[in-house]
Amino acid sequence: MQSNQRLDGKKVAILLTDGFEESEMVKPRAALQKAGAETDLISPKKEKLKSWDTDDFGGEYEVDVALGDANPNDYDALLLPGGVMNPDKLRMEPAAVKFAWDFFHQGKPVAAICHGPQLLIEAGVVRGRTLTSYPSLQTDLTNAGAKWVDEAVVTDNGLVTSRRPDDIPQFNEKMIEEIAEGIHVAQV
Repeated sequence: MQSNQRLDGKKVAILLTDGFEESEMVKPRAALQKAGAETDLISPKKEKLKSWDTDDFGGEYEVDVALGDANPNDYDALLLPGGVMNPDKLRMEPAAVKFAWDFFHQGKPVAAICHGPQLLIEAGVVRGRTLTSYPSLQTDLTNAGAKWVDEAVVTDNGLVTSRRPDDIPQFNEKMIEEIAEGIHVAQV
């Protein structure tokens, strides 16, 4: 799958911290940039971030904007990579939870893959929504009021979710489509 949609002039925040699954940031970021979007890596950490690559630590990546300096109003969409450690650390950061919540409050597209929806549970934005995720989050999402389904990619009014790295091609396609559509009033 390859999207022909353009995201020229769009700016996407990628919220993450140490332990994010490398492929779940690198491949979606490359797809966004290829479609013309500008992307910023945003983190509570100000120094380099260490990724996770399947079963061990992977590469290091520079933070573009410190979370304390990032404003959701400056972005058109939010990308939440997974990895087991990354969303677990982010959901303990009140500023990260608020940052994600603001995108929903403004009706902006949000894309979360693998364990990324953990942050959305903490932000209180999954109730009544249909999502997918890494299978181990099924009970957590259901208990938070979401309808969980086992599909490669699920879209629900601007919210795009996927299960794992194998789903990245479908995830990228739907993420770009939702960002191109812009504000989703049903997201609020």
